[in-house]
Amino acid sequence: MKNIALALVATTALAFSFVPSVDAKSPASADTAAAPFKVDKASFVKVVSSSNAFEIESSKLAEEKAKDGDFKEFAKQMIADHTKAAEELKAAAKVDGPEPPMAPKHAAMLETLKGASEQEFQPLYIEMQNVAHMEAVSLFATYAKGGDDPAVQAFAKKTLPTLEMHKMHVQKLVAAH
Repeated sequence: MKNIALALVATTALAFSFVPSVDAKSPASADTAAAPFKVDKASFVKVVSSSNAFEIESSKLAEEKAKDGDFKEFAKQMIADHTKAAEELKAAAKVDGPEPPMAPKHAAMLETLKGASEQEFQPLYIEMQNVAHMEAVSLFATYAKGGDDPAVQAFAKKTLPTLEMHKMHVQKLVAAH
């Protein structure tokens, strides 16, 4: 359990691995609010590529290690959806070549999952998924609202509803277990 607590603290502390620029204006309402920070294309692509790689690899582990069928089914969906998102991001961003290496944050989270005991794995995996999807929804919403590349911005807008669905699914799994 000590490993779970440390992993969750590390995951939460490293919520965003890019440096946002803060917009000091106070919006009249949340509906008309400008994005609270700006994310450039290069940072967005880097973070999303790493996040997709983490989602895919951690979910492959979950297909093997998770005990509950609903976790295995969720993992299968994460692999399919994040593989598709990775391909669509590469096309939108016009990125050729191999995937960049996973960010240290995501690599550490994956190593924690690999080392988790049978008893620790499922709660750790779903908590990491919960945090990752909260981060992803925030990042995609921000880029969809104020991204600096129209094709990547369109990708963010198109992908955001799927990430919001993942986030709700994760929260249901958290509540059920």
